[in-house]
Amino acid sequence: MSSAVDYFVQEKIWFDKPRYDDAERHFYERINSSSHPAQELGANTILQDIARARENIQKSLAGSAANGAGDQGELITRIKSLELENHSLNQVVEDLRLALSKLECRVAVLEKSPSPAAAPVSAAPCTNGTSVQQQKTSPLVEDEDDDDDDMDLFGSDEEEDAEAERIKEQRLKEYAEKKAKKPTLIAKSSILLDVKPWDDETDMAKLEECVRSVVADGLLWGQSKLVPVGYGIRKLQIQCVVEDDKVGTDLLEEEITKFEDFVQSVDVAAFNKI
Repeated sequence: MSSAVDYFVQEKIWFDKPRYDDAERHFYERINSSSHPAQELGANTILQDIARARENIQKSLAGSAANGAGDQGELITRIKSLELENHSLNQVVEDLRLALSKLECRVAVLEKSPSPAAAPVSAAPCTNGTSVQQQKTSPLVEDEDDDDDDMDLFGSDEEEDAEAERIKEQRLKEYAEKKAKKPTLIAKSSILLDVKPWDDETDMAKLEECVRSVVADGLLWGQSKLVPVGYGIRKLQIQCVVEDDKVGTDLLEEEITKFEDFVQSVDVAAFNKI
């Protein structure tokens, strides 16, 4: 019996292991229970930081969107004002071009018209409301009255009557010849035509050549230019001078629209009497 006890004393056996296991378990449970609040506190702090960061991002995005909307509205307003100003400036330029073309046409007509033709028009002074023609005819009437006064209604002979009749016929003939030699004033007009092509691929040089190939008595072509219409299309604006008794706008439109491969339509942009 004593030998058995000595054996167990010498043998190293851990009889209290369950108690130590329980103590170890309780130790780690306390450690874990004390670490959970710290972890939860750190997690809450991180969540709060994330929430604040999200809020700041949303605020910055909302502010940038509002600023972008304001800038875009201001930009649209400025673009509209610039478009209106551009439209008004284009209208002024178009009016100036039209006035300049009319002035060029008048100058060209005045340079080409013969100077003596204006003399009969200007040489018509009036004296006390009586024109030169009336003054020319008045001596004839007076002469006729004088002839009538000289005629003896009761006892004149045939020779005096024949002489008076001959003088009267001679004067009437001279007056008729003088009136026939007087140059007549020819009525003329200045016309500005807008000739529109089919599209932007139309050969405008060929179109102008076709328009100028129209020839008629009393028709004189003047200067021309190409005016932008839109979408790359340009119309031909050409000036001409016509005699009213010989050439009309209907004749011009009919002759020009015969070139249907190049010409879409013809419009009268301006019509002025000369």
